[in-house]
Parts: sequence; C-alpha cells; structure tokens
Amino acid sequence: MSGLRVVVLGYLVRGPLGGLAWHHLQYVAGFARLGHDVHFVEDSGDRPACYDPVRNVTDADPRYGLRFARRAFDRLGLGDRWAYYDAHGGGWTGPAAGRAEAVCRAADVVVNVSAVNPLRPWLEEAPVRVLVDTDPVFVQLRHLRDPQARGLAARHTAFFTFGTNAGRAPVLPDDGFAWRPTRQPVVLDLWPVTPPPRVGRFTTVMQWESYGAEDRDGVRYGMKDESFRPYLELPARVDVPLELAVGSPSAPRELLRRHGWRVRDPRPPTRDPWTYQRYLRRSRGEFSVAKHGYVVARCGWFSERSAGYLASGRPVVVQDTGFSAWLPVGEGVLAFSAPEEAAAALEEVGARYRAHCRAARELVAAHFDSDRVLADLLAAALS
Repeated sequence: MSGLRVVVLGYLVRGPLGGLAWHHLQYVAGFARLGHDVHFVEDSGDRPACYDPVRNVTDADPRYGLRFARRAFDRLGLGDRWAYYDAHGGGWTGPAAGRAEAVCRAADVVVNVSAVNPLRPWLEEAPVRVLVDTDPVFVQLRHLRDPQARGLAARHTAFFTFGTNAGRAPVLPDDGFAWRPTRQPVVLDLWPVTPPPRVGRFTTVMQWESYGAEDRDGVRYGMKDESFRPYLELPARVDVPLELAVGSPSAPRELLRRHGWRVRDPRPPTRDPWTYQRYLRRSRGEFSVAKHGYVVARCGWFSERSAGYLASGRPVVVQDTGFSAWLPVGEGVLAFSAPEEAAAALEEVGARYRAHCRAARELVAAHFDSDRVLADLLAAALS
C-alpha cells in the first residue's frame, strides 16, 4: 500500500517542545518513508493556544512556533510539506500555504493525531478521517461530558487509541465509538544509538498536572501527581540518581528536592527535537510514573517518551498501566506497580545494564517501528 495522499493534523506550532514535536513528526516522516504523499497541516483552533517557551506565555502569536516548525521540517528533509492555518486573522502560512486547501481537499486519508485540530470544510471531503486518541480514558470521559468534543470525534470515520488493551477488556469508558488499538510510530533511523554514559541519571520529562482529575461512576481518574505520592521517598532506597524535568506551576519542587529528587526546568532539554534526543541519550534510562487514570483503568497505554528512550538504547523503568499484557517486560522495559518493585527494577538495570540497553532498542524495533505501526493503521482505517 503506497502512493496515498495523507494529511497529518498535529500540534507543533502551538506546542513547540522537543518531545511533543517528535510525537507528530514521526507520523509525517513515517508516512513519507512508506511512499505516501504526505503533508502536515496544523490549525490554530478558535481559541488562542500558541505556547512560547521564551516568553513563557500562551496566546495567539504563532511566530515562535512557526520558526520551530520550519527548523524541524527542514532538518528532516520535509521543508515544503507543512502549512499552518491561523484562524485569528493570519490565514495560511508556511511553505505549503498556497496549496494547503487543495492538498486537504484531495487527501485520501486525514490522520488527526490527538484530535487537537478542528475539521474545517477543506478536510471534510477526505473519504477516510482517522482520529488517533493518545490520551485514553480521559478522551472518552471528555466525549461523555462535552458535546463539542464528541461532535468533533463523530466527524471521523475510524478510531484508534493508545489504550492498547482496547478490545481485550472493557478498559475504556464507553463513549459509543469503536476504538481499535495502535501505538506511537518510531522512525528508527531518526533515533541514533550512542554509547551510554559511564555515570548518569535516570530521568524523565513530565507534567505534574496536565488538567483536572475526572470522577465517573465512583471511580477517580487522576494525574501524575496522584501516581507519584507513593514514590516520593524512592531516591533514599536506590543508589542511582533520579531526575525530574518537571513542568506545571503546581509541582512541589522543594518537597521533591528534600526527598532526594533532582529537579530541573524542562525547557532547555525540550528546546527542539534534537536537544530532547540528547537529553535522553545522556541519561542512563528513564524512571517514570504514569497518569493515575491510565493505571486505574489498566488501559495499556505506553508513553511515546518512553519509546524515545528505548529507541535511543536506554532502558525504561515505568509504572505498569496494563501494557505488560502486550509488551514483553523484564529486559529493556521493566514495569512496576509498587515502590519496592520500582527499587528492585532500578537495581536490576544497574546489575545488567548493557543487556538492558540492547534489549531496549530491540523492543522498540519489534513493537513500535513506524513502517509496521502506520501500515497497520492505514490498512485498518481503509478496511
């Protein structure tokens, strides 16, 4: 299957951060590698949502994000393959601005990653419109309480979710859409493996709170702050340094430092896609909890950030959301559900570090290779 006209909708100009950028760039680069005629299109939306990490504000000004996107796509050899629609008076901009509407109207497939773009009239003619849910449980809960979000979802023709246990058990709230599992595509040749540092830290890049917790049918679905509480004293139980590049104004940075966590500003490591990759490669591996809601639901979500560590040849010690039902764990990926399991996993990685590094890259190649992930997604969507 090749030669399709594919439009990827994403969040790059409005979210110009290294890890978030890779989340969308790999869809574009991955489809191009499969031989498809691919463009990236982003819409400002009707509410100002452009984040500028230099000014540290969110407003309607896309200039920082436009420069960020231009550098990223140029470096990937996709410099003429993107456009941005500014609904706040700016109209179309970017290298493909002059043909963007025609490209959209001629698309065979539109892939709306994270459903953070509206479907304007020039997108509605595509016969296949794919919604990729990257925030399982919370997306379905939003559809149940927000008619506008549900209405946007209903304008798609195929539904895929990072809740990879969908179909195995009723792990997602039933919002009426037929969700099928998918996972983050990783374009392997964009992720070089370098020798690991002789001495390094286990790190992660995280938001303390992304938005408010949800309660439904007597079940609470919280953020990472709720998942983190049992692990606050973990640094005292292990020999390896643990570092958090943590965002969110509400993050208790001084409390974390008092308990032995190394805390840093996430903006320098995420300045662009390549500073982000360097941060991952300079780490010994990743230690991270997951959103409380993912864990409660056992939805099978696995982080695109963790996939980046694996692609860099770095092992990950991460909280199990049910992904151990489909992803082999024990080498390269070590899952935990309690503080003592987390401490034991970090000790195990230290004891057999190089074996875990080799297994990390092998796992990402076997389960996240963009060629397979995206070919499977298209085949299912077109069926």
